[in-house]
Amino acid sequence: MVFRCQRDSWARQFTTRVVSCRAAELRPEGGGEPVRGFQVVLEDTILFPEGGGQPDDRGLIGDVPVLRVTRRGPEAVHFVPAALEPGAEVLLSLDWERRFDHMQQHSGQHLISAVAEQMFGFKTTSWELGRQRSVIELDTPLVTAEQVQALEESVNEKIRDRVPVTVRELAADDPEVETVRSRGLPDDHAGPVRVVDIKGIDSNLCCGTHVSNLSDLQVIKLLGVEKGKKNKTNLVFLVGNRVLKSIEQSHSTEKALTSLLKNGPGEHVEAVKRLQSSVKLLQKNNLNLLRDIAVLIAREFKSKPAPKQLFVLHRKEGDSEFMNIIANEIGTEETLLFLTVGDEKEAGLFLLAGPVEAVENLGPRVAELLGGKGAGKRGRFQGKAAKMSRRGEVQALLQEFISHQNPGA
Repeated sequence: MVFRCQRDSWARQFTTRVVSCRAAELRPEGGGEPVRGFQVVLEDTILFPEGGGQPDDRGLIGDVPVLRVTRRGPEAVHFVPAALEPGAEVLLSLDWERRFDHMQQHSGQHLISAVAEQMFGFKTTSWELGRQRSVIELDTPLVTAEQVQALEESVNEKIRDRVPVTVRELAADDPEVETVRSRGLPDDHAGPVRVVDIKGIDSNLCCGTHVSNLSDLQVIKLLGVEKGKKNKTNLVFLVGNRVLKSIEQSHSTEKALTSLLKNGPGEHVEAVKRLQSSVKLLQKNNLNLLRDIAVLIAREFKSKPAPKQLFVLHRKEGDSEFMNIIANEIGTEETLLFLTVGDEKEAGLFLLAGPVEAVENLGPRVAELLGGKGAGKRGRFQGKAAKMSRRGEVQALLQEFISHQNPGA
């Protein structure tokens, strides 16, 4: 069946009747618990069911939101959260902003694919209309920057030429179908097939919704290429309003950087490079200072007349190397060390060091108390801690262990 949305992609409202309504569940696209609702079939629809690389539409049936539209053979199935009465006359309203965006991206893909094949012989093997950007998979291992630029200039020239885009229907057994560019029909296809023609440029079998003139695309921006599957290249692109939104976002970012860096857009990259160099130098100096501090902490502990059997230290700034330097300097043959670094209210790192038998016994219990994971060998057990606030409980556990080992202490 060819739906009303495919015969008239510009229709925003449409009156039809409910054919059937049955209870069903919908699994959210992002995962999670299924949503209970109803699958509704209408006599006809202006809401496009997903297919041909194009996502489905959104809209309303009366005042009931449509959460998903899928195709089931010749039927479009609308998933809604409330039941509708079979036989009832209903008014469909389309989410036009979503639809027009899909029309622009889909017609833009047809144009890019056709011109890429004409100019360079690059055939399109698949495509994806994403939420932020769209991707065409080209059957070539390499697309040069010069080819991308030439392709972008060519497709935008055709947009400025206001080339008409028309849709026609052919019988599935019409010999002309064999002459039209296509990646094949679905196994459950029924009824006539649709051919989308870009005058003088392309004829393509397609079930999607399209603009009526290339000027409706406004502009195409090719963002570049990425390595695809074996011997394939992914061409990333934006069409129409997505280009305008991207420019707006880039301009907002540019303004923010101008304010932060205190220089013009043309100097942003060099300013960031200078900042990166400064940060690397500061990080190096900071690491050297931390190493010196670790040595001083250990020496202070060892200088005491009667060193304790348990040494506990927490420092917000530090890393694994900082803790291991302290352990190396103090020595772990007789002293049990419990060291932690990181924010006390957040996650961090821990090290338990000391006599081998004690560490093997206590290490997993320390990790469990801190809500973390760790591993160890030869008298060291270290890892990540999710509950740094429970350090006191760990200290109590270690103190109790030492008391049992040395009752007279």
